[in-house]
Amino acid sequence: MAYKPEPAGLKLRLIAAQRLKSVLAGDNFVPLGATDLADGRDRALANRLITTALRRQGQLNFIIHALLEKGMPGKSGTFEAVLRLSLAQLVFLPDLGAHSALFLAVEATKRDPKARHLSGLMNAVLRNAQANSAKFGMLSDDLLIPDTFGDTWLTAYGEEAIDAFSDALLAGAALDLTLKNDDQDLIDSLGAERVIADTVRIEERDRPVEALPGFAEGRWWVQDAASAIPARLLGLEPGARVLDLCAAPGGKTAQLIKAGYEVTALDADAKRMERLSENLTRLNYTAETVVADAGKFEAPSPFKGVLLDAPCSATGTFRRHPEVIWHRSVGDVASRVRLQRALLTNALRCLDRDGVLIYCVCSLEPAEGEEQVDWALQSLPGLKLLPIKPEEMVGLEAAVSAKGLVRTHPGMMPGGRAGGMDGFFVARFGRNEIG
Repeated sequence: MAYKPEPAGLKLRLIAAQRLKSVLAGDNFVPLGATDLADGRDRALANRLITTALRRQGQLNFIIHALLEKGMPGKSGTFEAVLRLSLAQLVFLPDLGAHSALFLAVEATKRDPKARHLSGLMNAVLRNAQANSAKFGMLSDDLLIPDTFGDTWLTAYGEEAIDAFSDALLAGAALDLTLKNDDQDLIDSLGAERVIADTVRIEERDRPVEALPGFAEGRWWVQDAASAIPARLLGLEPGARVLDLCAAPGGKTAQLIKAGYEVTALDADAKRMERLSENLTRLNYTAETVVADAGKFEAPSPFKGVLLDAPCSATGTFRRHPEVIWHRSVGDVASRVRLQRALLTNALRCLDRDGVLIYCVCSLEPAEGEEQVDWALQSLPGLKLLPIKPEEMVGLEAAVSAKGLVRTHPGMMPGGRAGGMDGFFVARFGRNEIG
């Protein structure tokens, strides 16, 4: 029997389907790397298919509902993942061609023992989708944001912002870096542009992060423009002892060290703390590291500053992790709110009497931001608000509320630069004399 070569493109389709299947089951999306697909072009195509399927998930849900009369078959292996990848290609990536989407989808389905009996259904559904691709391609962007968050966001941010959220979801995120030292030659070699403060942005790149100029020498670290805001707002004197709670992977820790503080970085996850230590080593920075529960940690002596980047729903990161807005529920947000309150309570215990406490979350949920401030001021008698001033946020003054809180969202343009930013909330507190 003559050897029959594997169809071109099938391997990357199978690998992409497995990765998408894991994300649909609840995992966070991690782009395929060289160990998954050695060929850079195959890897780029596979990641493009997956990210399109994730960014267009709401619209694909509508299409699948319209095409599968009996709903998604149960216990069908990679069927759903292959279907979503193929629909994404047919409807939203026409430059990749329809024939390969149809042929490779059927072939990939046949290769899965749990799905091969559905290869005929796959073919029929995709041919129907191909016939209606123009209609499906005109679906409303309102479908991109699930109702779980869309209604709350509409109330909190307004219709214009929600439209910008949809645009940001489809566009994805540029690569933001925080510079260790201001160096225009380095910025030029990176092909970057200044954004705000010491944040620069790379809109397009043709190589992995590790291959960019200055990485090996520790001249910068990856950090979204929004994530870099909280550490800048401590405003303490160099040499101040600062506790960084929930610190891994260490971007804010690096900022605190750069500011000249004596830093203790704490996180409950030992593996994530190993990554933090590796990152600091690359930057030639040092900090005391502690693996402990931030809600139970007992400070040997009070800290002049405490930075609490609390665990949250992470809905503000949907430009990089579009799956997050489909994974989270109202119950998930409520459980994180309870955890944040416990962490805030303990963070206050670790704070010196004239110290500064920064609370931040990468969430767009008012329950995890503005409402937490109201709770803290009512429930923690030792706490007072230290309003953030617009002049502390040059290039992003509009993010400061009348109450002195910072709220960023993906529709904002830091420093007037296109590309948006993560959704972040930041509040600054001090201690009352009675606390």
